[in-house]
Amino acid sequence: MSKESQANRSDEVQRDFIRDIISKAVAQSGDKMQVHTRFPPEPNGYLHIGHAKSICLNFGLAKDFGGICNLRFDDTNPAKEEDEYVNSIIEDVKWLGWDWGENLFFASDYFDRMYELAKELIRAGKAYVCDLSTEEIRKMRGTLTEPGTNSPFRDRSAEENLELFERMKNGEFPDGSKVLRAKIDMASSNLNMRDPVMYRILHATHHRTGDKWCIYPMYDWAHGLEDSFEGITHSVCTLEFEDHRPLYDWFLEQLGIHHPQQIEFARLNLTYTVMSKRKLLSLVEQNYVSGWDDPRMPTISGLRRRGFSPEAIREFCRVIGVNKQNSCVDYALLEHCLRKDLNKTSKRVMAVLNPLKVVITNFPEDGVEQLEAINNPEDASQGSRKVPFSKELYIEREDFMEEPPKKFFRLAPGREVRLRYAYFITCNEVIKDDKGEIVELRCTFDPQTRGGDAPDGRKVKATLHWVSAEHAIDGKVNIYDHLFTTENPEKVEEGGDFTDNINKDSLKTLNCKLEPSLADVKPFERVQFERLGYFCCDKDSTPDNIIFNKTVGLKDTWAKILKQRDNQAKQKQQKKKS
Repeated sequence: MSKESQANRSDEVQRDFIRDIISKAVAQSGDKMQVHTRFPPEPNGYLHIGHAKSICLNFGLAKDFGGICNLRFDDTNPAKEEDEYVNSIIEDVKWLGWDWGENLFFASDYFDRMYELAKELIRAGKAYVCDLSTEEIRKMRGTLTEPGTNSPFRDRSAEENLELFERMKNGEFPDGSKVLRAKIDMASSNLNMRDPVMYRILHATHHRTGDKWCIYPMYDWAHGLEDSFEGITHSVCTLEFEDHRPLYDWFLEQLGIHHPQQIEFARLNLTYTVMSKRKLLSLVEQNYVSGWDDPRMPTISGLRRRGFSPEAIREFCRVIGVNKQNSCVDYALLEHCLRKDLNKTSKRVMAVLNPLKVVITNFPEDGVEQLEAINNPEDASQGSRKVPFSKELYIEREDFMEEPPKKFFRLAPGREVRLRYAYFITCNEVIKDDKGEIVELRCTFDPQTRGGDAPDGRKVKATLHWVSAEHAIDGKVNIYDHLFTTENPEKVEEGGDFTDNINKDSLKTLNCKLEPSLADVKPFERVQFERLGYFCCDKDSTPDNIIFNKTVGLKDTWAKILKQRDNQAKQKQQKKKS
């Protein structure tokens, strides 16, 4: 890449400390370096919004620098890994808009090579088979202030270690009876360097290699090797791996093989959400949610089912950026990025979630008018549609009050309002049942106000959405709230559990009335119900059982904040120029 093209690229792409590091490395190579990154998920659960940040970062870096990004599965733990998770991860990364081409790999692809390199370390006297139990190893590891204690098996000969290691591979020993450990320094100030475990015995069927192996590599041994084998130039990890970096370096240096540059960044934490795959799995297994793709889950499949767009998630990842400090991002910012996208792309339709019948007494008994409705005022290319208007309609029950307070401007006895795309109507009579519940409103319409203002110039203070009762389609709507009642669900009283903060009212299902244009709605189609918010047709929806999930409301608390930030940034730039 030429210096001129690199300068042009740096003006176009997002800047952050990782991109600055890579830009410097590319420049030092004389623009000959091909940047090579990877996204390395473990297939032990579904991906969540935190993984989306890493996906967008790693694939985005490759895109920005004209490089390559691998999708690699760290499948080193057969006890927790399944093909279901592999398939879901592939689907999620594709849905987010990223493509790895032919660069799809698995850690299990390298098991033979890793095994041979482990034997190299044994021959060099830098690894040994240890018979201590997991608990004994933990106790002898020492503390942050006290050194560890050498294993009594640390000085076995290379020949004995090689024999035992091969017998471990051949399945001659039971689970947990032996491990292979690196021989480094039990007095190191970094606990990860105190003779870490490289292999453990595990008689388990692997989803790809079957029963070939009875030993499996530990993540700390496999991670750096995988990056090295694939020629990764920049191994981008979250901050918890920073203390492990010296160990990865040690392994690669001892073996004398390709050494990627590791860069750590802060992982994503989001309010009202847990990000641990273990905890998300427990929510599924304990039936707090309907599955990994429950729309209340922060999983990518859950967000997709709820109605999030890949563009919105990519924009969210761009806005939050990357840094070295752990923090918790407001969930409302994610919703802001979603609204920003859906406002541009979603078709406007009308639906009534809590119906109240309205009879237009002066409208012809069998009359039907087809009124013109705009599909999206933000995008004229989406055109318009026809909505039927008839004698009997439905409006939202919340849009009428028999005794309205001072600032309630919607429908009330004797008051006139506008029906969206239709007419002015005036409420003349309220019909109640035997229990005193309002069941019907009787109104009149002004035929001179079709689709606009009154010819005499009179104004109304409210415009209501509605659907024709004769033409309405029955449907169901799932209304979601946060799955947890607190911003930090993991903050619990002593002896408590994060599930103590579960919001028992996080899902409500309503029977609703939909305008007839939604008869052919398809699963995952996103629309805006006028005045109500954005909704997505559920994956289980059928023509005979139409189901919508509420994606997000219309009120945006973050728009003003971001506008103020943009203005402040512009003012700073202007001051610098002056």
